[in-house]
Amino acid sequence: MKGGNNGVQAGQSAWRDLRPRLISGAVLVAVAGLCISVGGWLYALLILAGMAGMAVEAARLFGLSVRDWRGGLYVAWALCAGFSAASGHWASFVLFCLLSFVFGGALWALMCVIVLLGTALLWLRQDGVWPVLFVVGVVVASDSTAYVVGRIVGGPKLAPRISPGKTRSGAVGGLLGAMGVGALVAACSGAGGVAGGLVWGGLLGVAAQMGDLAESAMKRALNVKDSGTLLPGHGGLLDRFDGLAAAAPLAAGLAACAGGAGAFWLAGLHDILGGVFRFLPG
Repeated sequence: MKGGNNGVQAGQSAWRDLRPRLISGAVLVAVAGLCISVGGWLYALLILAGMAGMAVEAARLFGLSVRDWRGGLYVAWALCAGFSAASGHWASFVLFCLLSFVFGGALWALMCVIVLLGTALLWLRQDGVWPVLFVVGVVVASDSTAYVVGRIVGGPKLAPRISPGKTRSGAVGGLLGAMGVGALVAACSGAGGVAGGLVWGGLLGVAAQMGDLAESAMKRALNVKDSGTLLPGHGGLLDRFDGLAAAAPLAAGLAACAGGAGAFWLAGLHDILGGVFRFLPG
């Protein structure tokens, strides 16, 4: 009987963070959905707020107070990078990334992640909502299905030294979820390319899982559980957007190589290689 009770308690423990995850996730989806659909400066303000929030968390993780001039400058740096991209100065992200080395190696790396994520999301929104919905939907599906499948199926751990809670079954479930949503968004967009949506949904899903693992590795090295407490059940913004930080720049790069920011999942190998050669000097 005691063993049965322990099994029940273990099952309840595995799902104990589901309710706060669902509530905070619903609020996040509502706010983000409104801003993505409206676009313009409302969307830009959402991205700027996210970049500033992630910069605050990054600074605190490495012992910088935002009330100190150096911590304040770090947050202002992220805001300036976002404002520059929102104003159409797309190439400036390179300078913001390179020059942020003045903050030191670890903070430089996180600033590059923040700037690339913000710039990518702004770039993808230029030609409508579907490119953004594709990336966000794929990342959310990857994370959600990995969570559910991992809890239900369990099994061998994916990377026990980095993130003990993640399982191989969850990773497979996340991949399938990302592919399914990629194909669904492609079909609903009216642009077609369901097969491309399936393929690129899967690739972006893999990128999202790698971003998740990278952030987990950083937190383990710093001996912290979460990057912040802003989102109950999720942690901080860096926790919530770690997968998006890997997937969105990949999608934006693909869109740039394909010649625009539209339905990037329609791009084939020829389009990508042609775009790469266009960016090469000479």
